Amino acid sequence: MTSLPSETLPLRTADLGTLVVMSWSREAPEGDIPYLLACSLGDGANGPEAGSAAVERLLRDAGLPVADELTDAARRPSLPVSLLVLPNAAVLTMPGLNAQFVPPAAWLAAVGARGKAYLIFTTRPWPDAEPGDAQTLTAFTSEDETLKSAAHVLLPARKLR
Repeated sequence: MTSLPSETLPLRTADLGTLVVMSWSREAPEGDIPYLLACSLGDGANGPEAGSAAVERLLRDAGLPVADELTDAARRPSLPVSLLVLPNAAVLTMPGLNAQFVPPAAWLAAVGARGKAYLIFTTRPWPDAEPGDAQTLTAFTSEDETLKSAAHVLLPARKLR
């Protein structure tokens, strides 16, 4: 019997489960910073562990390291990850993922002022995600386990011309 290394197996999207993208901005001395969190809810076909592995595979296939380092997409033009910002919506795109979301006005203003957003795409499942609950979001994104198991990407905000 022959087995294939996991690197050559196709990504099982059923293992990803529900992927969520949440946007918020946070005050900083130099102006508000727009953030994006992307993660699985851990409700995939084979449970949270398989979901975490599937997200890690999705990130690796996109060339994003899961580490404490920041990837500046503006310095890596071939990186297949992008953020399109529209007047009342935004779209995060990468191989295997196309997520459209409606960000709050403060986030749109912050991304308009900065021209970029900070993406945290974590392999850590978040089964208790409550969209719109700022306290829960802050707690999850502040935990070391979340941050150390994430790809950190500074994404230029593209606009339609």
